[in-house]
Amino acid sequence: MVETPPLTPREWRERIRRGEWTRPTAGLAPGYAQANLVIVPRALAYDFLVFCQRNPKPCPVLEVTEPGDPHPRYTAQGADLRTDLPKYRVYARGALAAEVTDLTAYWREDLVAFLLGCSFTFEHAMVRAGIPVRHIEAGANVPMYITTIPCKPSGPFQGPMVVSMRPIPSPLLPRVIQVTSRYPLAHGGPVHVGDPREIGIQDLQRPDFGDPVEVREGEVPVFWACGVTPQAVALRAGIDLLITHAPGHMFLTDLLDEDLAVA
Repeated sequence: MVETPPLTPREWRERIRRGEWTRPTAGLAPGYAQANLVIVPRALAYDFLVFCQRNPKPCPVLEVTEPGDPHPRYTAQGADLRTDLPKYRVYARGALAAEVTDLTAYWREDLVAFLLGCSFTFEHAMVRAGIPVRHIEAGANVPMYITTIPCKPSGPFQGPMVVSMRPIPSPLLPRVIQVTSRYPLAHGGPVHVGDPREIGIQDLQRPDFGDPVEVREGEVPVFWACGVTPQAVALRAGIDLLITHAPGHMFLTDLLDEDLAVA
């Protein structure tokens, strides 16, 4: 039996644009980089860019679009950020106002889109290195948590860091740190290993975003900075308008995961 080759990022974006995939994107298009999306009015774009510069672990910038232009030029030519993600969230005045699969009705000529690196990018490298990725095995979304780690503020953007968690067998901890640290534009190495209470997480089975996953005997919870951080910041800071991907529903770029790696 001949195996069907996996879909390319462009093919996945076409499926998403047609409404044929509205689920999380973990494990899709292995070997290619995925990205978080943040869209703000032009009046807030400089403050958000500085926020990203001051907080590169949760917000590594891959691309910034021109005001009013929903088409990325570097990460995926021909893509449309209004339609090519499975699900979006619209935040208004510090509250979640809508969750939609198409942003066309919300698009304005003053909006600027930021594409930020995503830890889904290095998961294929983890699998290649023999490191389990529990949420992919379970067909679930990665669990994400709001922490007590403060971000460095910029203008109205201030609030806590969000982290994603993957349970790792204790003997593989050095390997997972080595593998993921090669991807600074996909959040890089972990920000915390071990006791979740040390960063303000009281119950791993109650994530703020995503799905809970099993932490088995002999495994240690490992936490990476997460591109959902701007959503927690929008809620905490009361940003007038901020549009993002829904947690775990990323933008599939045409960049190889190794394009975001360092030697």
